[in-house]
Amino acid sequence: MDLIPGIDIRGGRAVRLVQGDYSRETVFADDPVAVAKQWAAHGAPRLHVVDLDGAKERRPVNDAIIERIVREAGVPVQVAGGMGDASVIDRWAAAGADRVVVGTLAVQQPDVIEAAARRHGGKIAVAIDVRAGKAAVKGWLETSDTPAEEFASAMALRGVRHFIYTDISRDGMMQHLDFDSVQRMLGALAGAGPAASLIYSGGVTSIDDLVALNEYGLEGVIIGRALYDGRITLADARTALATGDG
Repeated sequence: MDLIPGIDIRGGRAVRLVQGDYSRETVFADDPVAVAKQWAAHGAPRLHVVDLDGAKERRPVNDAIIERIVREAGVPVQVAGGMGDASVIDRWAAAGADRVVVGTLAVQQPDVIEAAARRHGGKIAVAIDVRAGKAAVKGWLETSDTPAEEFASAMALRGVRHFIYTDISRDGMMQHLDFDSVQRMLGALAGAGPAASLIYSGGVTSIDDLVALNEYGLEGVIIGRALYDGRITLADARTALATGDG
């Protein structure tokens, strides 16, 4: 299971939000590119970079910074936020993003994502951002009427092979995880054709959480605030996963 540092960018700085609330922001660094290089130097196998301003406006905003991260980090980078139409997806795929993560567009225009998956294959990942069991959209500012598991299954049937599941209620809260929801999401994907991978995000607080998640056969887990606060280090987490000891 990959341990994936999350880098959320707003106003050109690396920040973390609480439950996706733009008014509850903590700034961790003024230079997100330096942060990306730091995590790569500490052994991160990939990075998850989110353009928070772009997610809110549904267009790239911090793209110049993220393009530098893609070029300079030295590890694969999955890019999220601001994927307002197919041209933006194609642009990030061409710019070298290892994966292009789409959320709102997948909920509202699934045909566009199905076509993108045909063009770009494994570069396409769908974000399943969940609040009260429903898929959230527009940078988590709104909740759709689409049940999360139903959404995941439908996108898998359309050819998407990579998914990122975020429990918004736990994101940035330093609470422990809802493992039942992880199991339900894996079940939804398992019933929708060829194997699809799942990355978990939201509320990872401790190495014990990571050891527990490792039992589910996930592709990876995105870690945010716990890394920045020093509650988890990548080195300690890797050791724990290797030994199965939290």
